[in-house]
Amino acid sequence: MSGGAGGAPDAAGSGPDATLAAMDGSEHILVRVDGPIGRVTLNRPDKLNAFVGDMRDRIGEVLERLGGDDAVRVVIITGAGRAFCAGADVGYMTDMVEGERFEEARALVEAGRRVTMAITRMPKPVIAALNGPAAGGGANLALACDLRIASERASIGQTFNRIGLHPDWGGTWFLPRLVGPARAAELFFLADMVDAAEAERIGLVNRVVPHERLEEEVEELAERLAAKPALPIRLAKEALRQTWGADLDTMLDYEVRAQEACFRSEDALEGVRAFVEKRPPRFGGRPSGPDGEDGEDGSRA
Repeated sequence: MSGGAGGAPDAAGSGPDATLAAMDGSEHILVRVDGPIGRVTLNRPDKLNAFVGDMRDRIGEVLERLGGDDAVRVVIITGAGRAFCAGADVGYMTDMVEGERFEEARALVEAGRRVTMAITRMPKPVIAALNGPAAGGGANLALACDLRIASERASIGQTFNRIGLHPDWGGTWFLPRLVGPARAAELFFLADMVDAAEAERIGLVNRVVPHERLEEEVEELAERLAAKPALPIRLAKEALRQTWGADLDTMLDYEVRAQEACFRSEDALEGVRAFVEKRPPRFGGRPSGPDGEDGEDGSRA
């Protein structure tokens, strides 16, 4: 993962694998695509990658475009320098509050909604590589991701009420589902930063790795995910999103439709053939939903 935890990757690469590298047009959001892996780096290291100006909108645009690119099978989000993301730039927020620019403040929160939904709706895994502190909106950006791998130097916290604000960026939805309502209440109310070991213990991150190995560990995970069949990954992600508001019967119905879509796919044919022939499968199908038509998105006509 070029740059990544220890520093920002190049804003643009060379050759066909870097086609989306500079698509956002912002020095604060760096993007690189290497084969099937897209990398988004928040790049304000001197300000702990705190959000300012139109950074939120740019992140949303980048994630939507990566989500719509079938060649990209996994997305990594990380921060440049020693932090993942410190949330909102407090100086910027101070100017808005003192100037009573409340419509502007609302627009910033709405931009966070766009980022959260872009990650949630993306038909591919999104990994947060937590290279350092993730606070406020930065913490909830990480929670919106499907997987979180943390450096031992990382920490995470719902620090909103330290400056008199309420959680946003989906934190009130993600946090209680990860740690339970009682623990979520404690984290919201006290606004403490939780170190990496405690975050792993209570389920905020998937695992903690030595800081110097974060880049390598995330890269290996992304490569493993990219080699998986896209359709069942997409459908499993959608199932995880739907299950919170559904009963068992609804999810069983979903499983029938999802499995039927997989049965019809080229990747299922490749998977069973590879198993019988005792060789590694070579998956290459595109994602589709349970209601996809035959002959489209990697299915067999």
